[in-house]
Amino acid sequence: WLMSDNMHHQWLLLAACFWVIFMFMVASKFITLTFKDPDGYSAKQEPLILTAVTKVEEIHVPEEKHWPEEFQPTGKAFSGNLIRQPLVHMERLELLRNVCRDTALRDLSHTAVSKFVLDRIFVCDKHKILFCQTPKVGNTQWKKVLIVLNGAFSSIEEIPENIVHDHEKNGLPRLSSFSDSEIKKRLNLYFKFFIVRDPFERLISAFKDKFVHNPRFEPWYRHEIAPGIIRKYRKNRTETKGLQFEDFVRYLGDPNHRWLDVQFGDHIIHWVTYVELCAPCEITYSVIGHHETLEDDAPYILKAAGIDHLVSYPTIPPGITVYNRTKVERYFSGISKRDIRRLYARFEGDFKLFGYREPDFLLN
Repeated sequence: WLMSDNMHHQWLLLAACFWVIFMFMVASKFITLTFKDPDGYSAKQEPLILTAVTKVEEIHVPEEKHWPEEFQPTGKAFSGNLIRQPLVHMERLELLRNVCRDTALRDLSHTAVSKFVLDRIFVCDKHKILFCQTPKVGNTQWKKVLIVLNGAFSSIEEIPENIVHDHEKNGLPRLSSFSDSEIKKRLNLYFKFFIVRDPFERLISAFKDKFVHNPRFEPWYRHEIAPGIIRKYRKNRTETKGLQFEDFVRYLGDPNHRWLDVQFGDHIIHWVTYVELCAPCEITYSVIGHHETLEDDAPYILKAAGIDHLVSYPTIPPGITVYNRTKVERYFSGISKRDIRRLYARFEGDFKLFGYREPDFLLN
């Protein structure tokens, strides 16, 4: 009888344990279903796209809130910021949207989606991608990525350097080459991105590349554009040295700079604002990468666009994307506060839209 009673208690205890385990599993499942992000990482979802009105078609594009399926490293470039990446890019798009709504900055943040803008946007129909070119922020490498995706070359290493910027041979169509209806369709449906960097550092890079080093041998910058700027903006006309950064800053900060821009044509793409290049308040971009965080942003963009298994962003040399505050301060050290303020006034939209801080030397 005692043995029977002990076995009875053991069976009761075992049943109770199973009941507790069962209830724990039910509760865990309920919690998971309750708090799981409904727009989570499913395989066929598109990345988060915040709504904006595309002026080309003047219609409202339905808001999408889908995220890529997961965010895993692509190569060695992805750092410990893996988990923060989706939040960082959401915050960038939210900031952009808020600044676009700021009526006080409207003249600095809005532009028409003109042929000039459409000429800056390269198309990859095969993978439904649009890339807006913003020179001096690593665009050559992104062009190489798209060239491979479009099938002109099988790998980035095979692309000759002289082909990358030859738009008749590199297999990269511009958005402006399509009909109005085809442009609207691509703007509404494709994955769209571009890259930015600190606006003043970008101007320094453009000045050095086009007027100092000129590695691609583009003589018109030194022999046509530089003399035009010098004639108009150099204070000491007796100086015979080439274009100085001070001359360049006066030209860019002049409210009447456009009469020279017209003469210079599309060459101005290396120093005009991101607003003028890509119309970020008119076109709903999926991702905005930052040059300063390109080691993280490049793999994220490839993953978000669904092409990370097809191509990798070329290796980034160590330190090349780091903001060089000392260099920026050195270049602006000989510039008058008046000229710097006028320059900032022109590029204020770029600073505000993309979260770049006003330079310290303007606050002193």
